[in-house]
Amino acid sequence: MQALVNLDDVPVIERQHARAGLFRSQSLLHGEEGTPENFYLQLAHTYADFHSPRHRHNFDQVRVQLHGDADFARNGVMRPGSIAYFPEGVHYGPQSIAGESATLVLQFGGASGSGYISEARFQQAVDELRRHGTFENGVFRRHEGESGRKNQDAYEAVWEHVHGRRIAYSPSELDAPVFLDPAAIEWQDDPAAPGVRRKPLGRFSARGTRLSLIGLSADMPVPLAPHAIVFVLDGEGTSPLGTWKRHATLRTDADGATVRATRPSELLEMHIPPLTGH
Repeated sequence: MQALVNLDDVPVIERQHARAGLFRSQSLLHGEEGTPENFYLQLAHTYADFHSPRHRHNFDQVRVQLHGDADFARNGVMRPGSIAYFPEGVHYGPQSIAGESATLVLQFGGASGSGYISEARFQQAVDELRRHGTFENGVFRRHEGESGRKNQDAYEAVWEHVHGRRIAYSPSELDAPVFLDPAAIEWQDDPAAPGVRRKPLGRFSARGTRLSLIGLSADMPVPLAPHAIVFVLDGEGTSPLGTWKRHATLRTDADGATVRATRPSELLEMHIPPLTGH
């Protein structure tokens, strides 16, 4: 097991971003910068002044709505309890917030091997680009006389600034994000572990990302998948690295890990196999 992060131990930071509106964040986990395996997990707090235009990315995302509604226009509305997968290369939005929203956001390199820019490098690039233009409502607008596209999606502009080349998007087997309502999916008893239930939510992309819910009775152990990021939706328990509580995050290595609930718990397991051939 690689990591255990209890949300209560993570400060809320107000930071700049490439979209419009106030943005507060709790940084939970990150991968290795400069690799196709890089990822970033955060709890994002957004408000009614947030706006993001319709756009796409060259990385994958999983979002878990914890509080409030997040409206993605034609793609649908994420309400508390909903989970969504956003494939690389697929447009979504525009996005707006009704009131206040808290969303667990996992962004990670997809099957294309394009990787993911670390948060530190992203913020550095935003500062560097401000010498050449302005970020307005999720669009980077270059100053008069500056070379490059005059108006460009903010993330595209940052990515191209960091990499020094035009961004490319790999095709996806999906043409839209997948919005899931876990409450509509039946629990399945785990025949190998009495007291453990599972809800398979889906397997996505050539990388084989797999999402599932795990329900645990009190004092019940369960093995977690290798190469997984696990978010505690409810409950508490113990792990090889210590005690976990509601909204804790656990990360397993190639050997996986076994955790035990000390009271009834529900976990979201995001199994992300290693990329091969990169």
